[in-house]
Amino acid sequence: MDPSALTAEELTALVRRVFQPRSGDRALAMIVDLPDRVAPDNERWRTRRQLATAWAEALASARDAHGLDVHLYWYRNARSNNADLPQGAWRQDGGRAPETADDLDDARAVPLRQVLSSHTLVMAPTEFSATAPLKVLSRELGFRAATMPGFGPPMIPALRLDYTEINRRVRLLKALLDRAAFADLAFTVDGSMTRSLRLDLRHRTAHASGGLFPEPGTAGNLPSGEAYIVPYEGERPAEPSRSAGLLPVQLGEEVVEYRIEKNRAVGVVSTGPESRREAQHLSREPAYGNVAELGLGVLGDFGILPIGEVLLDEKLGLHIAFGRSDHFGGQVGPPQFSRPEAVVHQDRVYVPAIQPRVLAARVDLHRADGRKLKLIRDGRYVIDFDAEIA
Repeated sequence: MDPSALTAEELTALVRRVFQPRSGDRALAMIVDLPDRVAPDNERWRTRRQLATAWAEALASARDAHGLDVHLYWYRNARSNNADLPQGAWRQDGGRAPETADDLDDARAVPLRQVLSSHTLVMAPTEFSATAPLKVLSRELGFRAATMPGFGPPMIPALRLDYTEINRRVRLLKALLDRAAFADLAFTVDGSMTRSLRLDLRHRTAHASGGLFPEPGTAGNLPSGEAYIVPYEGERPAEPSRSAGLLPVQLGEEVVEYRIEKNRAVGVVSTGPESRREAQHLSREPAYGNVAELGLGVLGDFGILPIGEVLLDEKLGLHIAFGRSDHFGGQVGPPQFSRPEAVVHQDRVYVPAIQPRVLAARVDLHRADGRKLKLIRDGRYVIDFDAEIA
């Protein structure tokens, strides 16, 4: 048997574990985006669609085991990660699957909201992340969703992990973030030149994404394994955000250094081609510079290695995101961007295999009463995951 494949029995077990279906759950939708002339196809995208088709067929054939009607739907891609989804969807009812969105018959389209309203369980293995819009829509429509942007066969081993233990660790980290007033981070570049950043965590509640979605109105990534929080963005009158400092990010071979003020990247202090491109992006699209997330992944401690897809890679350790935050309870969403195609939530993951020149040398959490917790040293957690959190 191909170790990268999931059998109907494994898929059924996965659905039961992730969603813990209830008596009122009758249908599961597999929703998948399609390429078009603007966003052309690629091999990994094609493989993912084949995988999703096989999963939908296997789950449909196992209906007696899980009791769910399973349907596969296509939709035109949203052109960027976490942009709002298009209005229409197309159900696959046998026959050959479409190769691109341009092959779809407009007369057969159904409203995507109708699909989401009539299926209480949703799986979304997509090219462009649908996590943000599905989080927003799940709260409104009451479904629960496992979002799988960039999913591919190399991620399947992560679906077989002990998510009970992963969920326990993630909830511990959430508790620590909930109690923190701010986080102090220090980075080294090429082993020296420390850069410091303070993130304001006041007025915020953290989230736990342990790969389990038993409650209606919830959506999150699968594979999963992270706690995350939106830094305070300064929306309270006369109370600006105190997030400030320098954030280094290795893009290709170059380290780009962003200057953060009031929780926004307001400029780039480094030089080089990538630095110029990022400075232009910030100037053109200020909402992109919003510090949208402080994330703490745990899968690196379970032996999972990066594969070049953010869905999995961000769950390995520390990550910081720019851009959209409303899906996590923040203030920046599509209206703050210049156009729908510009909406983005961009994670930067601090593990050596992804950013070898940049190291998260120190991360400390500070409570309002002045207590400090040492969280990360030299890229690794130094807290006791078996300890009780006071």
